[in-house]
Amino acid sequence: MNSLAALQIDPQSLWDFGWSLLSTWAPRLILALITLIIGWKLAGVLGRFLERAMDRKEVDATLRPFLVSLLTMMVRAGVVVSAVTTAGVEATSFAAILASMGLAIGLALSGTLQNFAGGVILLIIRPFRVGDVITAQGFTGKVAKIEIFQTVLVTGDNNTIHIPNGKLQNDSLINYSSLPQRRVDLSFGIGYAQNVEKAREVIQRVIDSSPKILSDPAPRVVVGALSANSVELTVRVWSATSDYWEVFYAMNEQVKEALDQAGIEIPHLPAGMTIVPLAAEEEG
Repeated sequence: MNSLAALQIDPQSLWDFGWSLLSTWAPRLILALITLIIGWKLAGVLGRFLERAMDRKEVDATLRPFLVSLLTMMVRAGVVVSAVTTAGVEATSFAAILASMGLAIGLALSGTLQNFAGGVILLIIRPFRVGDVITAQGFTGKVAKIEIFQTVLVTGDNNTIHIPNGKLQNDSLINYSSLPQRRVDLSFGIGYAQNVEKAREVIQRVIDSSPKILSDPAPRVVVGALSANSVELTVRVWSATSDYWEVFYAMNEQVKEALDQAGIEIPHLPAGMTIVPLAAEEEG
């Protein structure tokens, strides 16, 4: 009986212990939560302030998203540490805990760290800039922004693609916008009974009439292939990169009309067959 009585807990003692614990830790936890909320919002405010400041200073648009996201992340990391120490965990103890978990954290964040390093390298070597049209990881689109962990593309049909920076830095990509001029490749088929030289002259007149086609490098109109149903005339002209798609579409339409007016037959394609652009990227 005496042993059972010793095991009984005095309700008053239990209440006093709970109240003491609550009065000690509740203010710290509330203050830590307030610190976390205010600090988190402050990080966003500082990020927007930095973005506006860089906009006024006309900082390279490629750098802006990266620097803003980097500042925001660093401030929020500091806020988390501040909130933990405010809650009553000593900074040295917190650092010891992080150190003991370093290997696990490193393994868990290896991909994230690789993406961060990839973003830094992308900003150093500059294989592309904001506004460039690229093909990477099977996706094609215009670069909207380069963040610390990912690059955001917007496709021609207005879809958003997020690609990790590590993959962009370690793999091949095509930049359609990096050079000021591009070659426009087209192919037109004429019947075997038609005069090749006459068709060449008709196409050349269309080329000469286009103000967006460059004279240097010189345009070329050659017989590219002899297919089963037609003689394929390969046309290669150069334009400013920004005019690529306008030249491509205009040439297809104007050459078709010019060949019709000249009485040059264009064979019908087999059912289900179409001619598609030779360029890989979508119109941006």
